[in-house]
Amino acid sequence: MKMSGAGNDFVVADNRQGGFPTDATVIAHICDRRFGVGADGVLLVEPAPQADFFMRYYNADGSEAEMCGNGARCISRFFVEQCGAKSREVKFETKAGPMRAIVTGESVRLHMTDPRDIRLRQTIRLQTGSREYHFANTGVPHVIFFSDDVSREPVAELGAAVRYHTDFEPRGTNVNFVQQLAGNNAIRVRTYERGVEAETLACGTGVTASAILTHLVEGLTPPVKITVQSGRQLEVDFTPAGEAVRDVFLTGPAEYAFAGTLL
Repeated sequence: MKMSGAGNDFVVADNRQGGFPTDATVIAHICDRRFGVGADGVLLVEPAPQADFFMRYYNADGSEAEMCGNGARCISRFFVEQCGAKSREVKFETKAGPMRAIVTGESVRLHMTDPRDIRLRQTIRLQTGSREYHFANTGVPHVIFFSDDVSREPVAELGAAVRYHTDFEPRGTNVNFVQQLAGNNAIRVRTYERGVEAETLACGTGVTASAILTHLVEGLTPPVKITVQSGRQLEVDFTPAGEAVRDVFLTGPAEYAFAGTLL
């Protein structure tokens, strides 16, 4: 199936019997928007002895990643509606840890792992000068920059410079630009995604990191409404716990685009 999570799009397949080609060049070809299906990544349902399934995720460049928030919502709906699940609540494993999700039609509420490696008020040196950033790992690493107007940020150029910066070697980081909106619990986020190597229309782990770090730095109160580059809205809820948070939930759409056969 081709699926979309707020504009973050994926090829999703049932690989519990094995056989899906996972060579990096094949994955990259599938994700190619001119010669393949076209997607930000590939999601595979695989067996898990202690859970309903294991979520394996490949970026558009063929590299394997630990986690994808929008992808986790999409694969949860796929498993519930296409793989014979006995319940609309599923438990699954990822390389970032165990997750669970509740599927209600096109809306999926995902219970994520608690963030780790939180670093506030750091400074990075770039060719354009120094800039303050904040960092959290919400399954994958994320840098965020606060901005008065994210529409004016050079997301592609600055995102790439930070993603490959020596401070984040060897694996690099995702990069988010965050603008607080009117009201005390609304932000807008643009994200440069590692593995896609470009700005995507949405990033689930990115908006999660953005909401949590905006709470810790600016006092934003949960639940946080996040508008992403596609114009869709996601919601991140969590329980404040001093200089950390726990019980993190990401809620948003998981939509089908089409079903097809790979030749």
